Amino acid sequence: MSNSATIHASAVLIGAKAALIRGPAGSGKSQLAWQVLQGALPFARLVADDRAYVEAGDGRLLVRPAERLAGLIEIRGLGIRRLPYEPVAAVGLVVDLAAADASRLLAQEGSETTLGGVSLPRLAIALGMPALPLLLAFLGTARADN
Repeated sequence: MSNSATIHASAVLIGAKAALIRGPAGSGKSQLAWQVLQGALPFARLVADDRAYVEAGDGRLLVRPAERLAGLIEIRGLGIRRLPYEPVAAVGLVVDLAAADASRLLAQEGSETTLGGVSLPRLAIALGMPALPLLLAFLGTARADN
């Protein structure tokens, strides 16, 4: 990835940082974003759905919605819906859905990824695993080997 690119991903601001949600088509990116927005966390707001513009600079990765999709999210069974959104957020976590390298116990080497030269924590979720409970556990607990 260069320092800026449009990627197929969703992003949700959770507190002060955004979770960038990646995965193949049909893996549940929009579904996970919608579930996070339903109040399981003290503050969550949509940044982008389906396509996100990411830009690296000053040691951080920023995410914005693709201009034509700003404030839009696909909700399965309802179609495209409009929501309030954040125009830009700093990414604090990358969530990879349907990740082939996901395991029962997160491996040390799989716990980070680099995008645009910025190293970020990574949560790899295997195909068929419930994404929201794993994301909430990741955000609300610390590793036992730290």
